[in-house]
Amino acid sequence: MKEINFKTCWKGLFALAIAAFICTSCSEEARSRLSAKANAFGKANHVVVVADRDVWEGEVGDTFRFYFSSAFLILPQPEPILDLKHFTPLDLDKDPIRRELRTYIYLSDITDKSSETAALMQEDVGSERILSAKQGKGYGNIQKKDKYALGQLNVYMFGTNKESLLANIKNNYSTILKRIKEEDEELIAANVYAGGQSRKVEANISEAMGIKLKVPADYFVAMEEENTMWIRKMTKEFSSNILLHKLPYTAKEQLSYEGIKALRDTITRQYVSSDVRESYMLVNDQDLPMFVKNVDFNNLFAVEAKGIWELNNDYMGGPFISYLVHNPESNELFLLDGFIFAPSKKKRELMQYLEHILNTVEI
Repeated sequence: MKEINFKTCWKGLFALAIAAFICTSCSEEARSRLSAKANAFGKANHVVVVADRDVWEGEVGDTFRFYFSSAFLILPQPEPILDLKHFTPLDLDKDPIRRELRTYIYLSDITDKSSETAALMQEDVGSERILSAKQGKGYGNIQKKDKYALGQLNVYMFGTNKESLLANIKNNYSTILKRIKEEDEELIAANVYAGGQSRKVEANISEAMGIKLKVPADYFVAMEEENTMWIRKMTKEFSSNILLHKLPYTAKEQLSYEGIKALRDTITRQYVSSDVRESYMLVNDQDLPMFVKNVDFNNLFAVEAKGIWELNNDYMGGPFISYLVHNPESNELFLLDGFIFAPSKKKRELMQYLEHILNTVEI
């Protein structure tokens, strides 16, 4: 009988155990890689609406488009708040890549047993939410992240009949739009600062104006005088501009529609013109309204104005956004104004980029 070498045997068993562990780890890693979610892709302001075809082509779809793709405030030529793309659940199944976009809104009468979208929504909405909707207003909304891809927003807007679904859209569109805008901010910031920041211009602004502003690398100082600066970005297609101005706060009338309009007209009349003689920039609130409201600007009271500018004596114009911010510690007002000149280019994203930059100001 051959003698068993226990030392050799244990070595062999140990080697087998290590190999089995490595194989198990490798297979788990492989499974993990295969099951890992992709990163969601797509542009800001782009939303996929998942709904049955009859819903999208009927009254519910018309109402949804009325609120979610109405005109973006405020541009010389109308552009929608959101670009909408419609998919049915079957459309989603046809191509897996359609499940990896950034933002989805699911729209359905969740009690409709014949609805493919309702069936798709049931699991994510849950029976408790459905029961609560039936006992309450008849509608509800839930939001989920990363359903099919990382960085993805999924919004479920449901009703217990067509009338309650319509009421849901009318009553909650502003909340949903705000949520989508919050999700898009990260992508907008990535686009704005894709080339980095201009530390030199930032230091110049801090020294001259006493404020901090996160300035993209492609902006330069176009003009600087006491209490006023103009920085801009210029390409072959457009120019993007930011005016900064500070002045003493003397009366509450300064923080009004008339006050911000008069101040902006005074500054732009002095500094912004073309090659045409007697040309200067003014607010044009005759052809289109200027929208003014009070806002909280980084914990300071401010007046926000959105409108259209034009050049007197010249055929140039475009959109602008202004903030007139009150700093009670120094008893000063800061005018932060952004305007675009892009005669042959869409302007929605350009204005969103400017708004993002202005909202990085620290006073």
